[in-house]
Amino acid sequence: MLLLAGIAVIVAGFLLRFNPLLVIVASALVTGLAAGLAPVTILATFGRAFNDTRYVTAIYMVLPVIGLLERRGLQSRARALVAGLRGATAGRLLTGYLLFRQLTAALGLTSVAGPAQTVRPLVAPMAEAAAERQGGADEAERVKALAAATDNIGLFFGEDIFIAIGSILLMKGVLEGYGIILEPFQLSVWAIPTAIAAFVIHGTRLLLLDRRLTRR
Repeated sequence: MLLLAGIAVIVAGFLLRFNPLLVIVASALVTGLAAGLAPVTILATFGRAFNDTRYVTAIYMVLPVIGLLERRGLQSRARALVAGLRGATAGRLLTGYLLFRQLTAALGLTSVAGPAQTVRPLVAPMAEAAAERQGGADEAERVKALAAATDNIGLFFGEDIFIAIGSILLMKGVLEGYGIILEPFQLSVWAIPTAIAAFVIHGTRLLLLDRRLTRR
C-alpha cells in the first residue's frame, strides 16, 4: 500500500494547486522511496527517462521562435490579412482549418499544426478579426475557444485514419487481449466515418457561430 503514496501526493498537490511539474516529481520521489529505491537510483531513473525522450525538449526551440514572431507582429499581420479577404468569416476560416487539420493528421503529420504553432499565433487572431468584422467584437473568448477546439477535434478524429499511429496500435492490442483479431488497416478504414461525422458536427457548430455573429 505504501507504493500508492505517490497517488496521494498527486491528488493533494493538484487540490492545493501546486506547480504540476513539482507535484509529479514529488510523487515519483515518494513512490521510489516507498519501493525501497535509493535516492541515487531514483535520480538515475529520472536521467535515463529524460535521455530516452529528449526529443520532447524540441518544444523549447519552437516556443522562442513563436514568441519572436509574435513580437514582430505576426498576429497583427494575420489579422490584417483577414481584413483584406472578402467573404471571410470566423466560421468559414475555422471550418477550413478543421479540414486542413484532419487531412494532415490522416497522413500522419500530427505535428504540422497545433495550439502553440498555429492556433495562438495565426488561427485565433484571424478568426477574431473576422468575428469583429461580423460585429462580434465581444465574442473574442468564444472564438478563441472554438479555435482551440477545432484543432483538437481535427487532430483527434483525423489521426486514427493513419495506420502507424499510437492510438491504432493501442486499440489493436486491447482487442487482441479479448480475442478479437483486427488488422491496423481495418481500424483505419472504420475511423473514416467517425472523422466525417466529427467534421460535419463541428462544422455545423462553426456555421452556427457565423449565424450568431451575423444576428448580433
